[in-house]
Amino acid sequence: MIAYLEHFVHGNDTDSLPNDDVAALEGAFHFGGGSKDFGGMKSAKPLAVIKPAVAGDVARAVKAAARTANLTVAARGNGHSINGQAMAENGLVLDMRAMEDHVTLLSLDGSLHVDVSGGALWEEVLQRCVSKFRLAPRSWTDYLRLTVGGTLSNAGVSGQAFRYGPQTSNVTELEVVTGKGETLVCSETQNSELFFAALGGLGQFGIITRARVAVQQAPDMVRWIRVVYSEFEDFTRDAEWLVALQEGDGFDYVEGFVLVNSDDPCNGWLTVPMGPNQRFDPVRVPSTAGPVLYCLELALHYRNEDHPSAVNMEVDRLLGRLRFVEGLKFCVDVTYMEFLLRVKRVEEDARANGIWDAPHPWLNLFVSKSNIAEFDREVFKKILKHGVGGPILVYPLLRSKWDSRHSGSGAGQQHFLHYSLAPIYSTTPKGTTY
Repeated sequence: MIAYLEHFVHGNDTDSLPNDDVAALEGAFHFGGGSKDFGGMKSAKPLAVIKPAVAGDVARAVKAAARTANLTVAARGNGHSINGQAMAENGLVLDMRAMEDHVTLLSLDGSLHVDVSGGALWEEVLQRCVSKFRLAPRSWTDYLRLTVGGTLSNAGVSGQAFRYGPQTSNVTELEVVTGKGETLVCSETQNSELFFAALGGLGQFGIITRARVAVQQAPDMVRWIRVVYSEFEDFTRDAEWLVALQEGDGFDYVEGFVLVNSDDPCNGWLTVPMGPNQRFDPVRVPSTAGPVLYCLELALHYRNEDHPSAVNMEVDRLLGRLRFVEGLKFCVDVTYMEFLLRVKRVEEDARANGIWDAPHPWLNLFVSKSNIAEFDREVFKKILKHGVGGPILVYPLLRSKWDSRHSGSGAGQQHFLHYSLAPIYSTTPKGTTY
């Protein structure tokens, strides 16, 4: 195989010397796999899949590809990159999940950080940080079976981003393998141009092999709440008020989603209740409601030693200011780990039902505050009024929480809304909920 790769790398160039970088990777070559991704819409068969153990292995593969126009290389985390980006037709796919796993706690200038592998899943980072240190990163994605390097090459947003910014705003140092195969450490003060380019750069400026991530004390419990709205204006007004509150004076997580105003099991009322004993009462929906409804999803962190009455009082204080439909409030108390791993349970159910591998494309959009009402009228209430077979997330982010120096810095006004049209799967058996 190495001899074949040597020929492929050099083509018909008879003067080329043997490629030591390719030869050094012999033990890391694997065949099969790497030809499909999460979306299920594209496929490309690679020449080989390389399982790098350290950054040096990544660098050697990139150097081999850089020496020729005939060989391409693609980094693959958990295969969630868009448009087949994690695949390489007749090229080399780097399985970043194979990199040596490590979580190292550091205290720098009074702030706590962890150094983690670019190939580590955020789920693994969460579990190790909480179990070993009782700490956790500040900003997350909803789905945690994504790699550190993968989400940092995009942005990494969820319901905590209104307070702490995207995941890219919570990193102080990276180790990056550049397109020339150089392994560089970068930060705001060291190789800063590469640092800001790699964060949100869609992998076009280098492959992230290590990241230094800010962490804080992890809470024990979460009060998880959903409240339903019939009017988009009330929904957005309340959401924007909540994300403008100061830390310690509001909820710790603010997201939302659009649902169909019907009993559709995949897109409608049944997607709101969170517990087996909870029921959505459609009689509560005003007769003036349109084809879609809106749900704010909120969370308040607390400690085991906090008295239940204090938690109830804080939740009631915040909810008392909101304009949701009376009688359409749902809440449960779960552990912090259970809350952050909530989408994992959806994945497990989907795998058990045999539908996880169905094609399920998704779309992420940033829509400015000035255009959001029109977006609701034309897209939610018309184009998507029957749903998409999965969740349609919509929640506000603050422009001030994004670093404009990053490649994925966003655009628009001081307040802008992030729309994630993200079906977990596109087709489901009748009666299946996501």
